[in-house]
Amino acid sequence: MNILDRLKSEVLTGDGAIGTMLYAKGVSLDSNFEHLNLVRPSLVRELALEYIAAGAQVIETNTFGANFTKLAAIGLGHKVSEINRAGALIAREAVLGHPGILVAGSVGPLGKPKGADQELTGDEMVEVFRSQCHALADGGADLLMLETFSSLEQLAAAVRAARETGLPVSASLAFMEGGRSGDGSTVEEFCGAMEEAGADLIGANCGAGPLELVKVVRRLAGLTDKPITAYANSGFPEYRDGRYIYRATPDYFAAMAREMAEAGANLIGGCCGTTPAHIAAMAAVLSGRHPVVRTRSTGITVAGGLEKKPLKTRSFLDGWGQRKIITVELDPPKGLECNRIIEGSRRLKEAGADAINLAENPLARPRMGNIALGSIIQHEVGIEVIVHVTGRDRNLIGMQSDLMGASLLGIRSILAVTGDPASMGDHAGAKSVFDLHSFTLIKLLADLNRGVNANANPIGHGTGFTIGAAFNPNTGNMALQADRLRRKVANGAVFAQSQPIYDPALFLEALELTHDCNIPLLPGIMPLVSERNAEYLHNEVPGITVPDAVRARMKGLEKEAGVREGVAIAKELIEATFTAAGGYYLIPPFGKYELALELIDHIHLLEREHQ
Repeated sequence: MNILDRLKSEVLTGDGAIGTMLYAKGVSLDSNFEHLNLVRPSLVRELALEYIAAGAQVIETNTFGANFTKLAAIGLGHKVSEINRAGALIAREAVLGHPGILVAGSVGPLGKPKGADQELTGDEMVEVFRSQCHALADGGADLLMLETFSSLEQLAAAVRAARETGLPVSASLAFMEGGRSGDGSTVEEFCGAMEEAGADLIGANCGAGPLELVKVVRRLAGLTDKPITAYANSGFPEYRDGRYIYRATPDYFAAMAREMAEAGANLIGGCCGTTPAHIAAMAAVLSGRHPVVRTRSTGITVAGGLEKKPLKTRSFLDGWGQRKIITVELDPPKGLECNRIIEGSRRLKEAGADAINLAENPLARPRMGNIALGSIIQHEVGIEVIVHVTGRDRNLIGMQSDLMGASLLGIRSILAVTGDPASMGDHAGAKSVFDLHSFTLIKLLADLNRGVNANANPIGHGTGFTIGAAFNPNTGNMALQADRLRRKVANGAVFAQSQPIYDPALFLEALELTHDCNIPLLPGIMPLVSERNAEYLHNEVPGITVPDAVRARMKGLEKEAGVREGVAIAKELIEATFTAAGGYYLIPPFGKYELALELIDHIHLLEREHQ
């Protein structure tokens, strides 16, 4: 009888932690736990037998991180199949002589590909998961356990690959306090996506501890008829005497397991910090228990009963479709002197600009904080500021604090970008954070607009941000960039600005491929100022391509002659895109806002000519 049949009539007990238990047995944290399947299989088998003796009815393989992206990072990428097959065989050997005990092939999230400068596509993720899942199936797994994922997109790719094996597939996301995953997905969004993807079991593991997992199980029980899995960690660890100690006792964990079963869970085990003692206590209270009868809920609510609040529109986009919207980027100063940027903002407003863009430490080089500066510009000049926010410099906690602070200071427009890695900058000791990238940052901003934080806890009222996204047309795959923009729009973006373009055909192609996004897309116009400037942008700045014909026009030009030709090229770009573009994102180099003034005058001249 397979697991799906058994779960119709009984609640099964899973095993507990593997990594923390191997560490407790003396394996160094610097070691690769999955490689032990090849070099110390007896130790892995010993742990599985301890869980069997404790009463576990489902034994997981020691393969959580045995995917190509993680193994390749330590030089073991060529052993993906071997390590996974060995992991399944070890667990298979451990359950011999124990009828009714099942082997679950453990599959965890991917790492970032070594040396990659962009995320894996959906198909690439499926391919990575495919090799791991098929090796686990070949080794004798009875089901595949996809666990501890924080990205719904990545989990969906894993489900696609796992289903190809024909084995039952369990899909589990890690939820933090308030029922939100690392990418901002709610329990409801997760459940719907997994049912659509074809997961056979749906559940949660790790996350914020047993009590929070009980709440997640209750919400899942009202959403799905599929079996629910629940593998809680043993609370939050405490660092003591050089080791991480999990404080939840076996008795407490068993009591929480009982509540999970009463809430609707069908397969209950343990995650980080749980031991055979925890599983033994849990097995005692779950033995002989039958699944509860569930009642489907009739609607979906945000955690805490908070209703979603609509996004607010902002003034700089109010004239879209009636006139050309103009935004201008100015560089925050490298020090504390900001008189020039304030004066430039005032001149640009008088010329007819709708908003001022303030980048956040472009090229990972420190400048004045753009949130504080933006607040001052709005107050003193009276023009709206679009603050660029990156995922590079703040973790999830700090990001939420700063965004709420920005709202308090009156900042209403945010352009969400991933950001240049710290390694590009001039501070050798700096490290990138990247808790959030452009997609998840946009999702967070949309949540704040609805009046909740990343954990769906209320913050009082919505922030009212107008959420912007970056678009890069200077790639060899415009269709991929269009798909990325659609994802950003789905997450909450309401306008987009492009990287600088020097070929009008690229912008026209971008408009055609993204017309279904139904949001304003402003092309970036950055005047060149010299041959050296053109060559630097083309060869050294990510996301910018200067065509051969344009660089040929700038060849040999410096100083005033270079500026004149660069502005002429920018004007030609505006003329070539004028009937299609609803506005422009002007990026004067080196803080030369006077160049933007000239381009604004040209845009207004063209508007009068087209009336």
